[in-house]
Amino acid sequence: MSESDGVVDTDAEADEVVVFSDYVCPFCYLGRASLAQYRESRDAPLAVEWHPFDLRGYKRDEDRQIRDDVDDGKDDDYFEQVRENVDRLSEQYDVALDIDAVPDTDSWNAQQAAFYVREEHPEQFEAFDDALFAAYWDDHRDIGDPDVIADVAESVGLDAEEIREAATDEEWADRLEAQFQTARDRGVTGVPTFAADGHAARGAVPPEQLERLIEG
Repeated sequence: MSESDGVVDTDAEADEVVVFSDYVCPFCYLGRASLAQYRESRDAPLAVEWHPFDLRGYKRDEDRQIRDDVDDGKDDDYFEQVRENVDRLSEQYDVALDIDAVPDTDSWNAQQAAFYVREEHPEQFEAFDDALFAAYWDDHRDIGDPDVIADVAESVGLDAEEIREAATDEEWADRLEAQFQTARDRGVTGVPTFAADGHAARGAVPPEQLERLIEG
């Protein structure tokens, strides 16, 4: 969740950006707002390729369940700093965001459903992706619940039962896990990560930094 530049192995070309994100990351939601502002300022369209990343993957056990007993070194001071950064960026990007209002959610099922839609219904992925973020951060819904995921899918014209099944399918879980590993192999260590032309910006960086990354 830092805001420093780095290098990530990516196939992104000019006027294209690859974004790695996780639905439960507040900085990913804020980063989307920054990206939207940058896209609005451009004369030419920008291709955006979204990729999943498991923010809490290091805490998962062999059954892919998040272990609460894993020491991640994040104490009260860390979370206070997170709140201060979220408040600052929310004001900067004109986003209403309350990190204390959202449920404690495992994003795996939502990411699996989104990955399925990206692969099987690419023309509807952007709407579904936006709707999942909105369901969690705007409506404070538990997007780890397959019923909620199905409802969100139906709201953007997808088949609710199809997406409900995809969200918990073991074969797609294996494929999603491979996506997470691919992201790590590319050098992604945190989210959001914006990658273009072999370089990357990590964190909810401002539109002018995205401009330098993509155009400079």
